[in-house]
Amino acid sequence: MRRILTIACLIGLLTGAATAAETVEREFQVRSGGLLEFDLEAGGTIKITGWGRETVTVAARIGGDDADIVVLTVEETSGGVHIATDYREKRGSTSSSIDFEVQVPSVFDVKIDSIGGGVSIEGVEGEFTGKTMGGALKLTDLKGNLKLTTMGGSITLTKSDVDGKVTTMGGRALVEDVFGDVEVTSMGGNVVHRRVTRSNGTSIGDQVQITTMGGSIDVSEAPSGADVHTMGGDITISSAREYVKAKTMGGDIRIDEVDGWVKATTMAGDVDVTVLGGHDIEITSMYGEITLTVPSGVGLDIDIELDYTKNSSRDYRIESDFPLSQQESQDWDYGHGSARKTIKGTGTVGGGGHKVVIRTVNGNIYLKQGR
Repeated sequence: MRRILTIACLIGLLTGAATAAETVEREFQVRSGGLLEFDLEAGGTIKITGWGRETVTVAARIGGDDADIVVLTVEETSGGVHIATDYREKRGSTSSSIDFEVQVPSVFDVKIDSIGGGVSIEGVEGEFTGKTMGGALKLTDLKGNLKLTTMGGSITLTKSDVDGKVTTMGGRALVEDVFGDVEVTSMGGNVVHRRVTRSNGTSIGDQVQITTMGGSIDVSEAPSGADVHTMGGDITISSAREYVKAKTMGGDIRIDEVDGWVKATTMAGDVDVTVLGGHDIEITSMYGEITLTVPSGVGLDIDIELDYTKNSSRDYRIESDFPLSQQESQDWDYGHGSARKTIKGTGTVGGGGHKVVIRTVNGNIYLKQGR
């Protein structure tokens, strides 16, 4: 038999205070492996915590100027618990705050459909699905499968063993100490990966793949390579091996240390790369300064082009710790929009072998010799 709680929160009428709040608490005996489902037409923040009991406890706090028209439904179903919010009448705009604190068995599924509000889930194993139209997702100590979306808010996924996908349309994302085949993306914020291992033994921390529609990207470690792309923002990679492929439509690129090949491209920004060992390097900026540091004793074939436009300061230069032959064009080239001239720098170091190709417009180029 199902137990149903429905409350029309007439708080303002009962207390005489339009901003009064009321807390509703309920408890249900359930079995592990059930489903906690939210259908929140009035939104609400959600905090879910797993525990070692086959019991679901629900504490809902409702307040705000329009608390009197909020309808809360808490329903025990054959498979778990269903929680819903709505308004018993529609107004031009509504102002209410609804906070849920729910404890569930440590093995339990969660499904969320909310008009808005942050979601926090901790210490639960199961299937986690759904979306909130606005609010942060904070996920920690989880096990199972994820398919969660927030239309605007940050993502924090930590200390978990999960597969699936978590997406924000605009916000920062942090993925840390995670095992599993999980993809975390942001359409408008930076994404940070730290110690993320795939289920087959490699890892997102090993091969980092990040694409964002806008926002900076920060990768601390990429032991088996990084392929990162943002439509607008800086890219920072602290340490990588195998390779780095980095592209931003507008922002700086900094690779502090990479033992592998590099292809770095920015449409407008500076690039600073430090390479360990002998590898092919290709760096392009449509407008900005480029600094490349490579170790001594490596065979290099160097091909550098620096264009400067007629309306620029025209004092750009190539500076190299390695011997280069430099030539500057005498005539202005009008085939690229703004008239420009080109400074070319070429050279072979240590017998050659690894290609170094650098291109920029209106920016100095520094080729440095590291240790």
